[in-house]
Amino acid sequence: MPSYSGTLPVMFINTEGYRNITSKDKDDYLHADWWLEANGVENVKSLGSRQQPLGMLIKGRGNYSWDHLSKKSFRIKFDNKQAILGMKSNRHFCLLANDHCTNATGFEISRRIGLAYTPAQAPVEVVLNGQYIGLYFLTEKIRVSKNRVDIIEQANGEEDESLATGGWLLEIDNRPEQNSFIFQEGNGDWIGVNYHSPDSLSPVQYNYIYDFITNTDKAIYGDGDWEDYIDIDTLACYYIVNEVTDEIESFTNSLYLHKHRGDSTKLLFGPVWDFGCSFGRPELAEPCFIYENTPFAPHWLNQLVTYPSFQAAVREHWNRFYPSQFEDMEQYIDSLVDRIQQASVTDRMRWPENYIWFPDIKSYSEQYFKPKFRDKIKFLHEQWSHNSDSTATNP
Repeated sequence: MPSYSGTLPVMFINTEGYRNITSKDKDDYLHADWWLEANGVENVKSLGSRQQPLGMLIKGRGNYSWDHLSKKSFRIKFDNKQAILGMKSNRHFCLLANDHCTNATGFEISRRIGLAYTPAQAPVEVVLNGQYIGLYFLTEKIRVSKNRVDIIEQANGEEDESLATGGWLLEIDNRPEQNSFIFQEGNGDWIGVNYHSPDSLSPVQYNYIYDFITNTDKAIYGDGDWEDYIDIDTLACYYIVNEVTDEIESFTNSLYLHKHRGDSTKLLFGPVWDFGCSFGRPELAEPCFIYENTPFAPHWLNQLVTYPSFQAAVREHWNRFYPSQFEDMEQYIDSLVDRIQQASVTDRMRWPENYIWFPDIKSYSEQYFKPKFRDKIKFLHEQWSHNSDSTATNP
């Protein structure tokens, strides 16, 4: 069993009775002690200690990754709010088993393009019950709060129709959880919608959000008044982020939406979350759009890209964003890779099956990720850096 690299902060977690974490179910949290050793990393503060640990609840998280991958991700709730690794004080975080630079890069682009909230995250190595389990990213959990998704938190079981209009935190996901409803999309596919806040609905709430989402779908595929339901600017920015990272699953799973209170408020796209399929089409000889040559069903997107107003919004935000924000993106990627390089080496020793194609994060970045990133930026620039009356390929 390898030890941690010593180049990143280390989070030590001991579950009660050293029990294995075997479930991601809502009620299957385990009590655990934890502490964080800064390891001399600049601007990082140690929290707790082996002699005086802090408390948390921990369980599994994820869908495909939990069921099929050996390296697991976890959902944690600290006993008390913590301003950990430079993030704003909160109890709710995730330990994501992402050992590459895809998520961090996607999150950084989201911040730069100006989506209202992007989860903060920081790399950390983890020792669980005395065993090193690798390189992780401690990440803010998407939830309603002033410093995260800043909407009114609607009461569970609300019966007042005027209050049931918001706020809403929703997720489109093809693996619907218990808190969900399913309906047939206008193109014949099926969409699952999870409701995260509120998470226990009265009939009034259920009918409101079901009708709102299904009417949104009808507008997208029918009479064309979809802009009455969807905020076009957040849609365009969210789409650009996922095109830049070539995240082909972005309109299929983990698609978060939120809505403020009021009959006239619209669905806002975001926050971004999962970039696990970024540049996941190595067989492509040339870049293409994320709704082309993909095994996934990109809900709504194939229809939305046909609308001139969406095409114009994409070009507008791209031409606002492109000149100032991509010049130093590779510097950001290089800095991140240098930061986690040694930890990726020890992570590979722990999880060799995750490093079949590349021996470490630097090789992955230099030989695959950055070349793909450059090619996609060039492709999008050729398509979108034009005036609104351009005949270039639609977004």
